[in-house]
Amino acid sequence: MSMFDSLNSSSSALTAQRLRMDVISSNMANADTTRAKLVNGKWEPYKRKMVEVQSGSDSFHSVFNKFLGGKHNSIGDGVIASKIVEDQTPFKLVYDPTHPDADAQGYVKMPNVDPLKETVDLMSSTRSYEANVTVVNATKGMLLKALEIGK
Repeated sequence: MSMFDSLNSSSSALTAQRLRMDVISSNMANADTTRAKLVNGKWEPYKRKMVEVQSGSDSFHSVFNKFLGGKHNSIGDGVIASKIVEDQTPFKLVYDPTHPDADAQGYVKMPNVDPLKETVDLMSSTRSYEANVTVVNATKGMLLKALEIGK
């Protein structure tokens, strides 16, 4: 285990949480977008997106080390944002016959974005980001103290 493993783990988590925050802000910005994608000649509303995060044990670095016969320890592998997926929950139907995208019955398909859920996800992502910044600062402090020992 390297002395920089905790920095690598925290930096991968910072990257993943930053991506989550970017996706959440995109969801919030498109919460009222009724024409996001053209499917079969019809406009569909924006679909909520989510980031899938998984263990970084399958990262290129760890697979390469295993291939070379090096020791592989799942501690310190961090995380990776594996992909961004669309939420498959149904669209909300809102009755507004004056809306240009209303169907024959007067209903408009609205995005499946819940601002309250997005706010909670953003708070969770922000807290995780802050926790990882704290870990980076604590690790940096320990490494600086270790350098002072050699004086």
